[in-house]
Amino acid sequence: MRTMPGLIPRHFIDDLLARADIVEIIDARVPLKKAGKNYQACCPFHTEKTPSFSVSQDKQFYHCFGCGEHGNAISFIMEFDRLEFPDAVEELASFYGMEVPREERNQTPAQIAQHHQQQQQKQDDFALMQEISRFYQLQLRQASDKATAIDYLKGRGLSGEIVKAFGIGYISDAWDGMMNQFATTQSLSKQLVDLGMAIESDKGGKPYDRFRGRIMFPIHDRRGRVIGFGGRVLGDGTPKYLNSPETRIYHKGQELYGLFEAKKTNKQLEQLIIVEGYMDVVALAQHGVTNAVASLGTSTTFEQLQLLFRTVKEVVCCYDGDRAGREAAWRAMENALPLIRDGISLKFVFVPDGEDPDSLVRSKGKAAFEEIIAQAQPLSAFLFEQLLTQVDTNTLEGKAALVDKFQPLLKKLPESVLKEAIINELANNFGTGSEQIANKLSQSTTFESKVAQQNKSSKGTPVRRAIALLLEFPQITSSFDDLNALTHIAMPGLPLLIEVFGLCKQNPNGNSAQFIEHFRGRPEANQLAKVATWEHHVTEGAAEQEFIDTIDKIFDLYLEQRYETLKQKIQSKDISQDEYQEFIELASNKH
Repeated sequence: MRTMPGLIPRHFIDDLLARADIVEIIDARVPLKKAGKNYQACCPFHTEKTPSFSVSQDKQFYHCFGCGEHGNAISFIMEFDRLEFPDAVEELASFYGMEVPREERNQTPAQIAQHHQQQQQKQDDFALMQEISRFYQLQLRQASDKATAIDYLKGRGLSGEIVKAFGIGYISDAWDGMMNQFATTQSLSKQLVDLGMAIESDKGGKPYDRFRGRIMFPIHDRRGRVIGFGGRVLGDGTPKYLNSPETRIYHKGQELYGLFEAKKTNKQLEQLIIVEGYMDVVALAQHGVTNAVASLGTSTTFEQLQLLFRTVKEVVCCYDGDRAGREAAWRAMENALPLIRDGISLKFVFVPDGEDPDSLVRSKGKAAFEEIIAQAQPLSAFLFEQLLTQVDTNTLEGKAALVDKFQPLLKKLPESVLKEAIINELANNFGTGSEQIANKLSQSTTFESKVAQQNKSSKGTPVRRAIALLLEFPQITSSFDDLNALTHIAMPGLPLLIEVFGLCKQNPNGNSAQFIEHFRGRPEANQLAKVATWEHHVTEGAAEQEFIDTIDKIFDLYLEQRYETLKQKIQSKDISQDEYQEFIELASNKH
């Protein structure tokens, strides 16, 4: 496989995971207690009272039996600290005083130079955006017309402390207030255009400020870096709110305003509230509601919802009660459906007509707002309420239409107790024959159900057992040259078993975390993670013989399947002479 420029070398990741102690890494963030040969704690990724989060020092792996989160030290840092893979590797490496190298083999000098340039460009972009944010904050204190901005913020009930906490600033209504400060060279001028802070003149003149005469809200990524801005106009200008465009460091559909601040303020977030605007988030924080975030000028996207559910297990969509607010809620619900599983909750609530979270919390206070949030509808109730308004359930035709409207939505919803409850509710209350309706609603997920059942029943298959033994006792490969004898056998999981065997053969002193890391980004990674959590109760001394016995079982299974296949061929009179001779030999061995 050709190595991409700038990738972290595989051998370094292996070395890093070999040096890292996952117990040490996790315990620094989530206090662990010894429980037998493992360690445990209440899971940091979902709310629970009884510990179900287990950390294995032997396997260098963690697994939550409640929510299913699992991984190695790198995975934990990615999830807990909300970092991308390269950043998580950097973080773990710095903890152990290791410098992360970058893979540059098999690349032309031009490719290497381009990658380094892109990395440097990214750092320069973040640094420049941070400086601009500081400039806007300074203007709020020093601009000649600062009184107008300060009066506006005070009029919205915001204190100096909350303004500082969110880094809110100001820019006067001039064409080049920001550009005069930062566009000191032609390259910087181009960079400011690229970052969406300036606009090219269509008359061939100098670029000019995108944001003018506005209160400025910096948008932070999950690491607290400024990646864009939202500007609220003072006066009668339009649009009322102006947002940064998409840039090389800002992708609005993947970020949430206020998430960085919410995580910074709340060490153990349990719930996040989605509101519609910057000022809603800030006003709520001013009144003590510090767990609100806002989508950035778009409908709440799948990526934003995925980020929310990785952070908390309960998300409340709080929108205006007008038509636009309800349409926004419906789009958010549709985007969220594939993410819904048992243990997480999506709710919906609408503020009274004529109000928004900002005005509501300012006029009625924190308690009144929290009371509204407490009345939020669960996903199922929201679905029924919205769809029941579209049909007449007093008629058989209306009931049938309701079932049809539910079908595409249920198809998006993964198998869960909630999904089953919705199907039963529809069948029992809106179907003429409950069993028939339930079967119809379940048709779209019959295949998924069968796969889930097969996965459940295959937990103890010989292939899975062999993989589990290799992950925990890779040294057993020293007794084998290879598993080439298995390559001609068509059996689910065998190619993966052979690949894992090869990795263990190369590194017989490795651990589960290292081997699974090789599959990051591939579907097999999740399969291996599940196998790694399986307690097979085989001791190290018995592992080699158990592996030999398991390989024998794989051959036995193959021969049994081959026998049945040839038997069917005989019955259909579609068998060659060689196949018939093979059948005779297999039959004689069975008796």
